[in-house]
Amino acid sequence: MVAQSELSETEIDRVFHALATATRRDILRRTITEEQSVSTLAGDYEMSFAAVQKHVAVLEAAGLIIKRAEGRERLVRANPEMIARARALLARYEELWRARISRLDDLLASDASNAESNEGV
Repeated sequence: MVAQSELSETEIDRVFHALATATRRDILRRTITEEQSVSTLAGDYEMSFAAVQKHVAVLEAAGLIIKRAEGRERLVRANPEMIARARALLARYEELWRARISRLDDLLASDASNAESNEGV
């Protein structure tokens, strides 16, 4: 299977929506280190089991976690492939903004040197 590197607009929307809530970011963080049951996850939040299931469903729809059944339990683990794809997207945004800032710095430096040379006239 060939891994897709670029996220579609829909995938980007889902990832950012999923990461917009602290609880979902925490669930993702906790499942990066080890697979956990939804029940175990739910025990650490002051909300209903159903509410945690909904958070897990949003993360799963975004592809950030993978859920599987083992008997009666639902186990959740982070999806490193999607996390890597989201990280690559953010790295591209960072490169874009760093390039823009660099061009702005160059423009400001050019203006400053032009102003200095005009003062000497």
